[in-house]
Amino acid sequence: MNRSLFALLAAASFAAPVLADQALAQSKNCMACHAVEKKVVGPAYKDVAKKYAGQDVAAKLATKVMKGGSGVWGAIPMPANPQVSQADADTLVKWVLSMK
Repeated sequence: MNRSLFALLAAASFAAPVLADQALAQSKNCMACHAVEKKVVGPAYKDVAKKYAGQDVAAKLATKVMKGGSGVWGAIPMPANPQVSQADADTLVKWVLSMK
């Protein structure tokens, strides 16, 4: 196998899970208010991961994704997201918390 093709396939195998979860975030309109690296309306996902590093908050954050919340990241509330199922919220939160 060609070395560059092998390198490309290896890189794709590591990037696919991140892209899949980012695609889920885009499909649920999360990216309208959030970005991975920078604050938009809501906090950057990397800032969320840093704030909650080492804490057992996945269930709490998944509920917040679905029902909304306020006061943690400033005055602008996060609206409820009824289009996000429990399974999708769990997947999204796991993805966000995995960022370094």
